[in-house]
Amino acid sequence: MPLFLESLIAKALFQLSTPKYFIFLFLLTGAQTVDFLKWPAGIEKMEKTLNRIHPVSDPEATYFLQVSWEKDLGTGFSLLLSDCQCAWTGKVSEADISREAADMEMDREKYVEELRKALIAAEESAGRYNFVISRDEQNKACHFSYERNLKDGSFRLGSLKLQEVPSPAEVVKELIGYCLDSLAKLQAKTEHLQRENEKLFCNWSDVEKRLEKCVEAKEELEADLYSRFVVVLNEKKAKIRNLQKLLSEARESTGDAKCSRDSIATTQVVIKREDNYDASTDEESENPAGASLPSGEGNPDNSVFL
Repeated sequence: MPLFLESLIAKALFQLSTPKYFIFLFLLTGAQTVDFLKWPAGIEKMEKTLNRIHPVSDPEATYFLQVSWEKDLGTGFSLLLSDCQCAWTGKVSEADISREAADMEMDREKYVEELRKALIAAEESAGRYNFVISRDEQNKACHFSYERNLKDGSFRLGSLKLQEVPSPAEVVKELIGYCLDSLAKLQAKTEHLQRENEKLFCNWSDVEKRLEKCVEAKEELEADLYSRFVVVLNEKKAKIRNLQKLLSEARESTGDAKCSRDSIATTQVVIKREDNYDASTDEESENPAGASLPSGEGNPDNSVFL
């Protein structure tokens, strides 16, 4: 019977830590830190966690550790330890936590965080924390301590003496009820998330269809703009070619006009030279005697006196 109960609780804890449908549900709910009981108004809600631990003295042995607290772990907490045959319980007060932090010369907030990792997130922090359990021969009391592993050893975070619970069966019943309530709550959240997921999937399908339509409209618009751009570009190219043709024709006509002006000017120069030459020839033919006289006879001022 105890082995069956141990297997049942262990299976329930596994279901709590890894939901069937959504892995991220673990992140939403935390590491089994949600209390699923309905509490009356005005009464502080008690937070509980349930973890499976293995003492360093007997790694094959399995114990179930339930931690309960109000508001915050730093205000004090209660421990319930069971191996499904016996059960022990104890309490750590706020003063005990402050004293332990002062003895280790550690900041209180940091110490409370170490307690949270060791006791509440025990399975997540497996290998970083050790648990030491020593029982007396009659199982009337149990000494429970928790340690932080270091490279060169370990240091004790805290310890307390747990007292035997008179009715272990009631403790096991409470643990099983806690697991079943937690599973029911997780199942309800899983179904809710399934519905939300289906709704999001439908919305995603609608968005995908809209996006496809937008892509098609964009491609059509790009094709239309490209076709219009090609027409405008071809018109501009044709206009540029026409302008280049007119420019080349204007340059050719300017060159021809310049050549014509140069040839006319050259002809005029030649004609002028010919006219000057003809004029000089006519003068020579009109005065032949003057041209044949010696140099002294023609000028009376050039007389020679002896």
